[in-house]
Amino acid sequence: MARKEPPPVVDIAAALADMWELLTEEQRALLTKHTEVARYKKHQLIYAEGHTPRHFYFLVEGKVKIYREGVGGRSQIMRVIKPVEYFGYRAYFADGHFVTSAAAFESSVICAIPMEIITRLVEENNKLAMFFIKQLAIDLGIADERTVNLTQKHIRGRLAESLIFLKETYGLEEDGATISIFLSREDLANLSNMTTSNAIRTLSLFAAERLIAIDGRKIKIIDEEELKKISRIG
Repeated sequence: MARKEPPPVVDIAAALADMWELLTEEQRALLTKHTEVARYKKHQLIYAEGHTPRHFYFLVEGKVKIYREGVGGRSQIMRVIKPVEYFGYRAYFADGHFVTSAAAFESSVICAIPMEIITRLVEENNKLAMFFIKQLAIDLGIADERTVNLTQKHIRGRLAESLIFLKETYGLEEDGATISIFLSREDLANLSNMTTSNAIRTLSLFAAERLIAIDGRKIKIIDEEELKKISRIG
């Protein structure tokens, strides 16, 4: 029988820094006791659209996409998650099912806390309740902005916006220009609300205009200001 790989070791206090400082020692002990740590492989599903929410997730290492299946089986990436960000809890507070799915972009370490524990802490701790109100308000603002960007901008504007979004979310490699996430053309298209063929064509045009340089899945930003201008114009 193959030996099961032990879960990664995670410093919960460091990972939950902004939440952790709001909790009492007793509440910290409760949260730590019920936190489960797991490693997800690349493309592995974390939760699925239509399922009942049971956990509050936070990403410790890696990259995660929040997406929804669209018409004809084409996915639409709604959000991308970076360490350390929280996800998967909105549907529980709304007393509903997941309206999106979540999967790992790459090998990722994720912590999960039962929502019953989170609810208990929120009921006991007004500061934590305000923390979640703020998080949900931020997420709603991001969703509203994404909706406008994905529905009103033309193809060039949407792709330029996605490249700037990825750069601001995940940062750059040591060369100071290459975006620190390597997406397939399909994933980039799904993030930009366009077909894969349109994403490939527009990337090639951006490269021909010396706005970016392409090396496989690596994308290097050459003229960020012009990309921002294209994104603003839409």
